[in-house]
Amino acid sequence: MRLEKCWFCSSTVYPGHGIQFVRNDAKIFRFCRSKCHKNFKMKRNPRKVKWTKAYRRLHGKDMTQDSTFEFERKRNRPERYDRNLTENTLKAIKTIDKVRFRREETHHKNRMKGKAAKERKEARKEHDEQLHMVKAPGAKESTAIPASKVKVNVQHESADNRMEE
Repeated sequence: MRLEKCWFCSSTVYPGHGIQFVRNDAKIFRFCRSKCHKNFKMKRNPRKVKWTKAYRRLHGKDMTQDSTFEFERKRNRPERYDRNLTENTLKAIKTIDKVRFRREETHHKNRMKGKAAKERKEARKEHDEQLHMVKAPGAKESTAIPASKVKVNVQHESADNRMEE
């Protein structure tokens, strides 16, 4: 069973699926779905379309320097069947998948590292900008404590306590 790659989005095209386009110069383009085919006909650049793998690689959203991806390369020459080699290959595939999964997790963790601090900073900025909506209209500015100094403790009830009441 030969698995092809979509020319536009680089996803896998399984046998019997997708669309194949042959240009006048005999170049073959395979597409996984009509969405990719239509974008190709509209002469869109896959590197500028956000949902393609080319875009994700170019903008650092996807892992590109992972050595485990080299195992996925296309090989066209046939190999002689060897039971030991096949057994070792299947074992290696399992370990490679584990390594790839771990690397993807650390890649995602590194990308999301500063997100919580950034969200807190944005929320604090929005709070300071919208402070006039929180204060009472007749409140005096001089006696009031600055909102940035006020700390409020909120206690959350568990879901069980709320259901009992």
